[in-house]
Amino acid sequence: MAEFLTHHRKKLFIVFLISALLMVGLCAQLGFLMIARSDHYSKMADELHKRERTIKAARGEIVDRNGTVIAANRTVCTVSVIHNQVTEPEKVIRELVRILELPEPEVRKKVEKWSSREIIRTNVEKSVGDQIMNLGLSGVKVDEDYKRYYPYGSLASKVLGFTGADNQGIIGLEVMYERYLKGRDGLILTTSDAKGTELQNAAEERVEPVPGNTLTVSLDVNIQKYAEQAAYQVMEKKGAKAVSVIVMNPRNGEIYAMVNVPEFDLNDPFTLNVESGGLTGTELQDARNKMWRNRCINDTYEPGSTFKIITAAAGLEAGVVHLDDRFSCPGFRIVEDRKIRCHKIGGHGGETFLQGAMNSCNPVFIDVGARLGVDSFYHYFEQFGLLGKTGIDLPGEAATIMHKKENVGQVELATMSFGQSFQVTPMQMATTVCSLVNGGKRITPHFGVVVYDAESGAKEETISYGKRKRILSKETSEKMRKILETVVSEGGGKKAQIEGYRIGGKTATSQTLPRSANRYIGSFIGFAPVENPKAVVYAIVDEPDVENQANSVLAQEIVKEIYTELLPYLNVFPDDTDGVTGEGSETGTDDPNVAAPVQEDDTENSAENSNIENGGLTNAELDLINEE
Repeated sequence: MAEFLTHHRKKLFIVFLISALLMVGLCAQLGFLMIARSDHYSKMADELHKRERTIKAARGEIVDRNGTVIAANRTVCTVSVIHNQVTEPEKVIRELVRILELPEPEVRKKVEKWSSREIIRTNVEKSVGDQIMNLGLSGVKVDEDYKRYYPYGSLASKVLGFTGADNQGIIGLEVMYERYLKGRDGLILTTSDAKGTELQNAAEERVEPVPGNTLTVSLDVNIQKYAEQAAYQVMEKKGAKAVSVIVMNPRNGEIYAMVNVPEFDLNDPFTLNVESGGLTGTELQDARNKMWRNRCINDTYEPGSTFKIITAAAGLEAGVVHLDDRFSCPGFRIVEDRKIRCHKIGGHGGETFLQGAMNSCNPVFIDVGARLGVDSFYHYFEQFGLLGKTGIDLPGEAATIMHKKENVGQVELATMSFGQSFQVTPMQMATTVCSLVNGGKRITPHFGVVVYDAESGAKEETISYGKRKRILSKETSEKMRKILETVVSEGGGKKAQIEGYRIGGKTATSQTLPRSANRYIGSFIGFAPVENPKAVVYAIVDEPDVENQANSVLAQEIVKEIYTELLPYLNVFPDDTDGVTGEGSETGTDDPNVAAPVQEDDTENSAENSNIENGGLTNAELDLINEE
């Protein structure tokens, strides 16, 4: 018996010892939690009783080069409900349906849903939000928010872009400079009881939002208006499918205007600017994407005769041609098995290279291309920056579509020399021409200039685009300015002349694919004043509804109209010759070659894109590749 009791006592002792150890461990853990981890668990307890609501930060403004606001914010409201705090659900449902004009089932579903917060509607006008707030409905929250607002409506719509429901950029500068424009949201923290009901007398904590930065861009509202007005006039009066215009500073790459008419309403970007009845969901979205598309950078086309500027510059720089070199134009050139015609069927006869440029003579440029050869031609094509992208600060820039070098034969070289069988973007052409007439330095086209702090106004960052690289000698650049001035004063670009001003430029027409449709794009690129270029203007008219689509007269008229307003605006006045480029002096038209008689043709390039007999270039076009 004693032995049994002794054994029993031992077992009790072991159980007691284990229990004691457990108690000590529990007390130690409890002490650790209460002392060492007290702050952590106090914070967790507080968070269980706190409700968090976001205070939206104002998006940074976008202002033009003169400080004019072109993208701003408008105060709106977000209406939401907190289920646990709603004391009169039927009244809440009734009033929200009435004021917000929403379907009753939709509002009821959200009000009766058990959740921490249900958003009823965003982007509610402030006056409507104030009306709801004044009703004093328990459980209904009205928080201030911001909605992007564009004071000029459709102005430069495809450049500026727009924001979505979350106020984040979707296209254009809005998305490209998102990191600068978006602010940092703030918070409202309120305390609630175990049931989720907000405590009336509890202190409210606020973390104030930080607004986004102000972005200054090179765009000029006035110049953009000039350009859009000129483009719309041609589109509406001549029935053009579309018109694009680029106005930029050839010295530093700043873009003053970029037009893609028809534009769209930035304050209502999802409504089509054309009739949209009967479109399915997918078709509607495709139509919107097409409407938002910036043709100046997203689309490529055959440049046509404006590309002769590049061929001429390459030939002069390589020394394979000089201004007084003699050529003969019988109206065509035979290249291998192809007869490639000049736009002047009877030919230009004997002419110098300068005269050939003024006449936009295809055989002359075919000969220059042949003198260069494939290797040299591609060398200058790359040196001038045409094989890559321009680096413009807009999303979605397309790359040049070019033949593989090893696939280029004499026919391809001949057609490339006058701007056929490959494709570039309008922005690439404008940038390259700027670089060839500004003294020979490659520029980066851009809009972004300076970023400022929205609250203090202090400069945060000057946006840099790298050092300009020399791609052409000063002497050749000077010759190119002289050649292109004579194109306007005595050649095919006379429609762009303005009395008292020295303007240079080049005309072009190019045929869209398929060539059998006989649809044409007319274009003209100009720069002024010749002695010290301050603005390059490039106009492209897509398929005008006129008897002779294949000419550049409409594009010349657009450029002339823009320059008539633009040059005085830039403080360039008639017969103002005080500008010196600093990149080589301008010799004007004193050169004896300029005085030589020029054979003119008002329909210059009217047939240059249907000038290859024996079926065109279908076989050559098949091996085009995208150099991306």
